[in-house]
Amino acid sequence: MPTEKLTILENILSANDQLAANIRRLLDQNGIYALNIMASPGAGKTSIILKTLDSLKGIARVGVIEGDTAAVTIDSDKVINAGFSAVQINTGGNCHLDSSMIEAGLKQLPLDNLEMIIVENVGNLVCPASFDLGTHARVLIASIPEGDDKPYKYPGMYRDVDVVILNKIDLKPYVNFNEDYFRKGIELLNPGVSFFPLSCTSGEGFLPWMEWIKGKLNSSS
Repeated sequence: MPTEKLTILENILSANDQLAANIRRLLDQNGIYALNIMASPGAGKTSIILKTLDSLKGIARVGVIEGDTAAVTIDSDKVINAGFSAVQINTGGNCHLDSSMIEAGLKQLPLDNLEMIIVENVGNLVCPASFDLGTHARVLIASIPEGDDKPYKYPGMYRDVDVVILNKIDLKPYVNFNEDYFRKGIELLNPGVSFFPLSCTSGEGFLPWMEWIKGKLNSSS
């Protein structure tokens, strides 16, 4: 890659990181804990977010920022219908959210009345890994049907997250998925990362994930 392109990319990422740091300070000042949820399309991001929101009713006031490449409000409508604040961001075709988009989204949320913000990033296993959004933790959702080789194929994504959720474990009997191989790939890239195998459909394994979230909320309050 020519030096000029490298310099431009470095400048973009540097500006993004500076704004992300400002966003994190703003969230801290308001006592808000934020998650960046990432995954490939179809892994179950929205379903897990909705189930998480349902489990947090009466426990925490949560807002959601939904990122999509197209001008649709399908996911944000689901969140609003569930009784939570939500903002839809159209990336204009870009394959990821960035900190300037999050800054714009935060201006539309009642920060003085929230304790947590969940960001649903664009479905992609490459671009979102490079952009800090100012959240406190980055969560990657994988799923059984995607296959057990994803940590080896997308090391950049698996290397820099704080949590890996393995969704759709209810499909294990029907899919050739080697969980030991999958976890070995994660551990090679990201030793000690928090790992939660669960099924959003059956609810199996969901409690440990919720306990992790509640622990983060308690430590940030």
